[in-house]
Amino acid sequence: MTMPVPRTENKGHCFWCLKAVKWIPVLFIVTIVIWSYYAYVVQLCLVTVESTLGQILYLFFFHVFFFMFCWCYAQTIFTEIGRVPNNFRVAETDYEAFIQSSNSLEMQNRILENCAKTLPVKNVTVGGSVRFCEKCRMVKPDRTHHCSVCGECVLKMDHHCPWINNCVCFTNYKFFVLFLGYALLYCIYICLTSLPYFIAFWKGDLQGMGRFHILFLFFVAIMFGVSLMSLFGYHCYLVLENRTTLEAFRPPSFRGVGADKYGFHLGRFKNFKQVFGDDPKSWFLPISTSLGDGIQYPMHTRLRPSVSYNAADNALNSMGDGVTFPQRHLDEDQEGLLHDHPWEEEEVWYP
Repeated sequence: MTMPVPRTENKGHCFWCLKAVKWIPVLFIVTIVIWSYYAYVVQLCLVTVESTLGQILYLFFFHVFFFMFCWCYAQTIFTEIGRVPNNFRVAETDYEAFIQSSNSLEMQNRILENCAKTLPVKNVTVGGSVRFCEKCRMVKPDRTHHCSVCGECVLKMDHHCPWINNCVCFTNYKFFVLFLGYALLYCIYICLTSLPYFIAFWKGDLQGMGRFHILFLFFVAIMFGVSLMSLFGYHCYLVLENRTTLEAFRPPSFRGVGADKYGFHLGRFKNFKQVFGDDPKSWFLPISTSLGDGIQYPMHTRLRPSVSYNAADNALNSMGDGVTFPQRHLDEDQEGLLHDHPWEEEEVWYP
C-alpha cells in the first residue's frame, strides 16, 4: 500500500522558529548524555579508578549500554511517523457534500459510510459512526488519531513526546520501548559503578575537581532512573495488553459491539510479537520488525461476527436508516468480566 508523500507547503518564519524551539528538549537530553559520557569515561574511569582491569571492565560495559541507548534514541527521533495512505482521503466532491450537510448528522454519516465501505476500518466513534478527521479530510484507519503537534493523522498513535520531538506510533513504538529500557539500564549501571566513589566522596577520601562530576553523575542517574523505571514499566504493560496510551484512557469502539478494551488482545506473547516481531534475535535491536502495516490489526475472535462492513451486515445492524449502528451496553462485558481468559483466544487477521 503506497504511503503519501509528506506535504511541502510554504511556511512562514514563525513556523520554522516554532519548529526549532521544539528541538530544545532533545538538545537538553543530548547535552546531559554528552556530559555523562565525559564524567564517566574521563573523570571516573580514567582519572579516579586506579585498577587497569577495573577501567577496562567499566569502560567495556559502559560503552555497550551507551551505544544501545544512543542507537535506540536516534531511531525513535528520526523514524518517520506512520502516515495515513491516500486511499483513505475523502474525495473532494464527497467532502463538499459533507460540509453542505452540516445541519444533517444523518446525511453526513451516510456520506462517510459510503466513503468507508471499501476501506478496512473496524473502529467507530462512541456514537457508532465512521471515524473521520476534518483537518486531514480522511477516514481514520483503526487505532489512528490526529496529532495536533505534528498536524496530521498518525497510525497507531500512542502519544506525542517532546523529549524526542516526534510522535510515538506504529513505526517507532518498538524503538521507543527499547530506548526506555536501555536508558534505564544505562542509569542503573552508572549508579552501581559510581556508588563506591560517591560514598568515598562523603567520607572525604575522594580528592580533586573530578569528584564533583562523580557526585552529580550519581544524582542525575538516580533522578532519571526513577522516572524511567515507572515509564518503562507502564509501556511494558501496554505492550503485553496490546494497547496504546490513548486506548488505555479510552478503549476503542467496534461496530456493533461498542467500547472493548480487549478488542486487540491476542494473548500476551502474541501481543509482544506484534511490537517486537517473530524473530527473537532482533527483539532487542532497534530495527523495524513490528508485524503488520499499521492499517489493519488482528482482533479478538469474539469480535469477528460484529465488525463486518459489507452491505448485508449494514442493513441488519442498522437502526433503520443504514447509518447508525447500535452498541451493546453491557458493563460486565466492557470490563472483561465475561471474557474467559481472553489471552487464550487464537489470533485472527481480517482482510
